[in-house]
Amino acid sequence: MRRALVILALLLLPIGVLAAEAVDLLLVLAVDVSRSVDEDEWKLQRDGYVNALTNPRVVDAIMSGPNQRIAVSYVEWAGETYQRALVDWRIVGNRNEAEGFVAALAEFPYTPASWTSISGGIDYSVKLLQRAPFTAPRRVIDVSGDGRNNHGRAAWLARDDAVKQGIVINGLPIMNDRANFGRPAERDLDLYYEREVIGGPGAFIVAATDFNSFGQAILAKLIKKIAWTPEDAKRLAAAGR
Repeated sequence: MRRALVILALLLLPIGVLAAEAVDLLLVLAVDVSRSVDEDEWKLQRDGYVNALTNPRVVDAIMSGPNQRIAVSYVEWAGETYQRALVDWRIVGNRNEAEGFVAALAEFPYTPASWTSISGGIDYSVKLLQRAPFTAPRRVIDVSGDGRNNHGRAAWLARDDAVKQGIVINGLPIMNDRANFGRPAERDLDLYYEREVIGGPGAFIVAATDFNSFGQAILAKLIKKIAWTPEDAKRLAAAGR
C-alpha cells in the first residue's frame, strides 16, 4: 500500500519536478535579424545553420559525448524587445533528428526588426537555458551578428551576468564591409566580440569575413563547440555524474 502511494505521488508531481533527461550540451543559436541584415544575408545565415546541423561531421561531434545527444534552440533577435525562439528545445542525436530540427526552422520567413541588442539576445537566451527541460554539464549561447550593440544595456553586462551562472558565450561576428543606413561599415567587429560579447571557460569566436563565408564559419564553430573533449569528461567527473 505504501509503495502504491509513493508511485501515485510521483505521478501527480509536475513534469518539471521529475528528473530531467540528460544531454551533453544545451545550445542556444542566437541569430541577428536586425535591419542591417537584408533578406539575402538572412538566407545565408539560415542556410549556414541548416547545412551545418545536418553535416555528417557535426552529427559525429554530437555522438562523441557520453549521452550522444544535445538539445538545441534557435533564436532570432534584433532590438531590446525583439527576440523569438523559432525552434524551442529539441533533442538532436542523429541525422534524422537534425533534419527534423531544420525542417521546423524552415517554416519561418524573413522577419527583420529595428536596432541591434546583443544584450537582449543574450538575456533572452539565458531565460531559455533556465527553463530547458533537460540537464547538461555544458550550457552555451552562440551569438552571430554583423554589428555592435546599439540598443538596451551594454552587451558586456548581459555577458557577465550569464557567465556568473556558468554559461559560456561564443561569437560569430560577420565582418560585413557594407555601409548600413548611412553609417560606415563596422570595423574590428571581431575585436568587439572578443572584448564585449564572448565569455566563460573556453569561450571563442570564429569570424566570418562576410555573409558568403558564414556557412563554413558556422560549420567550424559547431564542430569545435559540440565535440566532447577530455576537459568535458573531467568536469562531468568533478560534478559526480
